[in-house]
Amino acid sequence: MKILLFGKNGQVGWELQRSLAPLASTGELIALGTDSQEICGNLADPEGIRKTVQIVKPDMIINAAAYTAVDKAEKEFQLAQTINAHAPAVLAEEAGRLNAWLIHYSTDYVFDGSGDQPRTETESANPLNVYGKTKLAGEQNIIESNCRHIILRTSWVYATYGNNFIKTILKLAQERDHLQIVDDQIGAPTGAELIADVTAHIVRSLRNHADNPTVSGLYHLTAKGCTSWHGFANFILRQAATADVSLKTTPGNLYPIASADYPTPALRPLNSRLNSEKLQQTFNLYLPEWQDGVLRTLTEILANRLSVVR
Repeated sequence: MKILLFGKNGQVGWELQRSLAPLASTGELIALGTDSQEICGNLADPEGIRKTVQIVKPDMIINAAAYTAVDKAEKEFQLAQTINAHAPAVLAEEAGRLNAWLIHYSTDYVFDGSGDQPRTETESANPLNVYGKTKLAGEQNIIESNCRHIILRTSWVYATYGNNFIKTILKLAQERDHLQIVDDQIGAPTGAELIADVTAHIVRSLRNHADNPTVSGLYHLTAKGCTSWHGFANFILRQAATADVSLKTTPGNLYPIASADYPTPALRPLNSRLNSEKLQQTFNLYLPEWQDGVLRTLTEILANRLSVVR
């Protein structure tokens, strides 16, 4: 199986290079980033990536690249639209021509955050910000292309590699004697490692049942359970307190605030809960509690920090 991966330098893309390697023959996993030289891996150049697909002729395209600067997207609509909506349409069109599978990642931000229950794939999307609107447009373009596809919506992604909420909290906790964190946005922190491993499981399933188009569609993929950003930060600080890390902010100096007290250029959904039952049933999966993945990643991040210090 020849796999073409876009976004190799992102959090999910980095982990995908590990999880997908055993599924591709030697030299048959082609991983590209925006800086790739020989062939184009930059989704800001849709015609460039079209040529890339035509040259590689993959059996499977995995798009882990996206415009993810949520607040900047409010002013950079055209760039976000090109990367998040137009480029996936091009990938879907080329996948259809090759009869290849396309795996694409989307976001909880396609919803408006109303209610307090996990959202299913059949519920109407209503994004609050430009980022969510462009990601929804990308989903729709893929679905309308009629190519064989798997769209995975996820939320609150973190990883050992790259910049994310865990690293931000640890950095701020070292610099400040207290922190104020939003407590009315609820979701499931989901590790890039989990996303990559689930993707590899799906790829294996698609490879073994290549002629089964019935699984093509939209799925939600998050860790089990939910918390607020404040709860997420509190878990991070409580775990860090047990390690040999000097922090000015302790869990006792972590204060909850409302989203209204922390205005941002882009509105965020209050309810980011996603129901992942369809994914688990279709691909015979068990998704772990969010704390399990955070603890594993946090342990690795803290170990790396301590090794540098020492």
